[in-house]
Amino acid sequence: MSLPFLLEIGTEEIPDWMIPGALEHLRSLFLELLERQGLAGENVGVDATPRRLVLRAAGLPERQADAEELVLGPPQAAPPAAVEGFARKQGVAAAALTVQQTPKGAYWGYRKKTPGRPARAILAEALPGLILRISFPKTMVWTGKNGPRFIRPIRWLLALLGDEVVPFEVGGVRSGNRTQGHRRLGRPDLEVTCASYEAVLRANAVCLPAGERRAKIRAEAEALGAVVDPGLLETLVYLTECPTAIRGDFDPAYLTLPREVLVTVMKHHQKYFAVERDGGLAPHFVAVMNAAADPEGLVKRGNERVLRARFNDARFFWETDQKKPLAARLPDLGHVTFQAKLGSYLEKTGRLMELARALGGDSHAVRAAELCKCDLTTELVKEFTELQGVIGGLYARAQGEPEEVAQAIYEHYRPLSMEDAIPATRAGQVVALADKVDTLRGCFAIGLAPTGSRDPFALRRAAQGVVRILVEGKLSLPVRELAGGNAELADFLRDRIRYYFREVRGFRYDEVNAALAAGWDDLPDLEARLVALQAVRPTENFEPLAASFKRIQNILKQAQFAEPLPIDPGLLEAGPEAELFADYERVRAAARGLGYRAALETIASLRPRVDAFFAKVLVNTPDPDVRRNRLSLLRSILTEFSTIADFSEIVTNF
Repeated sequence: MSLPFLLEIGTEEIPDWMIPGALEHLRSLFLELLERQGLAGENVGVDATPRRLVLRAAGLPERQADAEELVLGPPQAAPPAAVEGFARKQGVAAAALTVQQTPKGAYWGYRKKTPGRPARAILAEALPGLILRISFPKTMVWTGKNGPRFIRPIRWLLALLGDEVVPFEVGGVRSGNRTQGHRRLGRPDLEVTCASYEAVLRANAVCLPAGERRAKIRAEAEALGAVVDPGLLETLVYLTECPTAIRGDFDPAYLTLPREVLVTVMKHHQKYFAVERDGGLAPHFVAVMNAAADPEGLVKRGNERVLRARFNDARFFWETDQKKPLAARLPDLGHVTFQAKLGSYLEKTGRLMELARALGGDSHAVRAAELCKCDLTTELVKEFTELQGVIGGLYARAQGEPEEVAQAIYEHYRPLSMEDAIPATRAGQVVALADKVDTLRGCFAIGLAPTGSRDPFALRRAAQGVVRILVEGKLSLPVRELAGGNAELADFLRDRIRYYFREVRGFRYDEVNAALAAGWDDLPDLEARLVALQAVRPTENFEPLAASFKRIQNILKQAQFAEPLPIDPGLLEAGPEAELFADYERVRAAARGLGYRAALETIASLRPRVDAFFAKVLVNTPDPDVRRNRLSLLRSILTEFSTIADFSEIVTNF
């Protein structure tokens, strides 16, 4: 008999950004439990609201299947006393033993049968530990010293297998068949079954499926004219159990502030969607409340009042900051610490200017490098840290700096994520590179390289930004030189390059390894080689030739033949050997004038000659001169044609 299972962990409100990861971990822990205990399960799904983590499954058996284990004892030829001792150990008579044939001979054995345990008992035993193993960035104790730790205090536990409660306890809270509705709109003590659970919640103002809440928020917000930001949408999904969108208004006079300031205040500080009209901001916002309706407009007016205060603060800071130009703020950077061992932001600014010049930046890039950190001393950035860089660019534009300088300052923190675009201008790319490279060099120099999951200075993100700017900006700057002679940093950047092309761009791992082995200092060139490699790989000659290159490499390694010697045409045997040499010379000359894809296709055309050579020619011939000449031919082929990619790294079926 198969049964449904329902687990609900009721808590105080969990931070929204922690919920998706916790759900996935809860699901994986439960699947591991089922596999470990030999319990089948179907449709194991998870969901959550701010006050509950929920796991549901179907098809759980009422009990484990009985297990049978063959326990081997002494050899068949063992004395009777040894056989009887083994039987006593197993708790059976000697007559219950049988002779078992094994690869090592005949042994006495006993087939031990273990009856399966009830699934309810197994779950009751395992669930307390499983719940407390759910991973969160931070946890708390709420029952006193040495009590259980969880992200928030657990207030109720619902656990049902079929119609029966799975009995257990966590932190003094016993499991049962009761849940709670919405904190204000629902009832606090609700009896449910596996079948009625979701309907009872819905009747008590809790929309459990996150997908439904997401769709409801999006539809209502868009109907009110909002621009739905995906990140904010996800936040609101896990901040609400009964989401309802409402539109509020603000004084159009605030629209004189920059769009970036208004949107940041609405999104980051108030969790509001901005409203657009005719390509610009409208004097409205969309808030999402955790209630079914606002008939008297109290929530609307309350949100308007709070937003008005925030906008007034922003306007005051904007106007106050304008009284002191960015250039006049440079000395103030001497009082802002970049990192204790790396000095102040004023010192960092000097390094950025030098780097901008070294990276080929023009006068605009150097000026932007000089001013790009000055907004850290402004009141607006102190209040809205999300706007650093952006505010500097806006102030530079308002204060009459060239547009190229303002734009470079504005975008020099980009890319902030894999989804974010790189700086659009060359000056912006140079300043962004300089900023990230300086941070990487400095942190690696003082031993702050990331370890495991720890990366307090976001160096992985900085390195990934360097890679993306070089590749997507088509900047052929030597990566090893950017590392400043630090071998550890160079290796770190190479790992980020590998990650970018494999995980972000989707190239196969062996293609990336092959292209990297042929050089990775020039990333636009590396990208071009990878694109060509990917395009040529499906052709009929490519993988067989790659397999032959691997064979060539193995032969040379066994012969310890590292450096190619001049090939003596007079020692070449007529037939496949001489034909391979002639084709090698032809292909080498032809490939040098071609793009990477055409060059690879031309190199792949060598495949029949290489196959014929290995089929008809003995490389390790007894004649030392002929053997050395043949090894030189193979080494020359391998060296000449490995400048695009190391073909021996390609995984083949040959």
